[in-house]
Amino acid sequence: MENELRAEITLSSPDVPAALIDELLPKLAGDALGKALGTRGEGRLIRHELHGDKLTLEIASTGGRPHQPLLSVVRKLGEELGRRAKVGVRSVTVLRYRLTFAVEPMPTKPVPLAIPHHLSFADGRATLELLDLPEEALRDNWPDRAATLVEEKARRQSYAGKEQAWELIEQSPKREHAGRDDPTEAMLKRNWVRSGPTKGKWFLGPLPAHLLRTMERIAREEVLAPLGFLEVMQPHHDSFDILVKTGHLEGLPGEFYYVTEPKSRDPADWERFTDLVAITRKVPHDELAKLVSPPSAVACYAQCPTIYWWLSGRTLAVDDLPLKVYDRAAISNRYESGGRHGLERVDEFHRIEPVYLGTPEQLVALREALLARYRHVFETILELEWRTAWVTPFYLQQSGGVGLEEPGQRIRGTIDFEAYLPYRGPRETAEWLEFQNLSIVGEKYTRAFTIRAQKGELWSGCSGIGLERWLTAFLAQKGLNADDWPDRFRKYVGELPKDVKFL
Repeated sequence: MENELRAEITLSSPDVPAALIDELLPKLAGDALGKALGTRGEGRLIRHELHGDKLTLEIASTGGRPHQPLLSVVRKLGEELGRRAKVGVRSVTVLRYRLTFAVEPMPTKPVPLAIPHHLSFADGRATLELLDLPEEALRDNWPDRAATLVEEKARRQSYAGKEQAWELIEQSPKREHAGRDDPTEAMLKRNWVRSGPTKGKWFLGPLPAHLLRTMERIAREEVLAPLGFLEVMQPHHDSFDILVKTGHLEGLPGEFYYVTEPKSRDPADWERFTDLVAITRKVPHDELAKLVSPPSAVACYAQCPTIYWWLSGRTLAVDDLPLKVYDRAAISNRYESGGRHGLERVDEFHRIEPVYLGTPEQLVALREALLARYRHVFETILELEWRTAWVTPFYLQQSGGVGLEEPGQRIRGTIDFEAYLPYRGPRETAEWLEFQNLSIVGEKYTRAFTIRAQKGELWSGCSGIGLERWLTAFLAQKGLNADDWPDRFRKYVGELPKDVKFL
């Protein structure tokens, strides 16, 4: 890996002897480069020039980036000049920063970046030239992140158009199904549900609401309670800081509902807005934009990010591992755009999210226990026809990955439960519904949030229980007639609420 930068240091005064710079800079640069690069590579000061209060210098390195040594040089130069010439350093800017690194696979189309740059590819390598980087960019390590982003974008291009990795694990016996209709359409005909006043949301009447709460009760009593999961309650908004750490904000920004706040509660500030609403009976969006702040959070996308935030910077006692918690309070919001369909693919849905942390061995054992409890529910209570498969983990989907670990090495990864929906056609060719998953994600989030164990490795995982998906899978196979429902499920349901009659 080869790197070269040209920096401009602005001094507090032009009254600095060039001889003093010539004396100080080579030694300071040599010491900083040697200390930063160590045995990983080597660096050198190529040249330097002093013109008035502007000192320019060029540094090259292999085996490590030169911007961190540069910051050390600037700091120590300021100390020496202050002591010997009563002159300080006001600022530093990298005018040009060239990084050369290997890229595999090579991109087939342009790779854009949102900061000033030049980028080219040749012979399996990328040459990235960043322009006009302020000191903040060096301290926050923009160059490394930019290079990593180029590598990721090149990798994503090779995955574009490829199908999600999927490999069958297990399949339940075939069943005869009373259901033949799309359950959402069937509930619409009976006035059980109504498409919501905003996109991708549904109003559930008393009957489907009762069934959804029944699914929630089954999940809690038959899956989570027997395995010792503890309930937590989290806020409905996820901050940007959290989503930067999880990678969601760079991987899935087009799937969020963003949250803004009023700039003021003073009625006088809102008078023009309210006057326009009163007179036109329409929302003056331009006026509203002046009265709200830029977004600083998103409506809950998934519960696990905020659970990791709750644990951030903390050390878990060995006796408490594996830690098993779940949230069912936050309502999930995900912008599906044109992909919405019925109750199974919506913008707003109800989900229980179990999150678990422990050693790799503990999480593998817990995964098997969770799989067993899910099988118990789907086989003996809901009596569904289902299958399981290894799939592309969600944390790889958001960064463009599609691969699976080798069969003998599958510790980290995602397992999906899929249900057959009779209304979609023959089971051999129809698209099945993914209605349950569970994942082990390794150290991805424990590292990002600095969550540690008292000793040893600490991994994490999660298992989103989407209640609308459970309900859709059940009603698609069993239908809306309660007489066709399994006995154990009917015991959980109890007495159905009275249906609302519309004239």
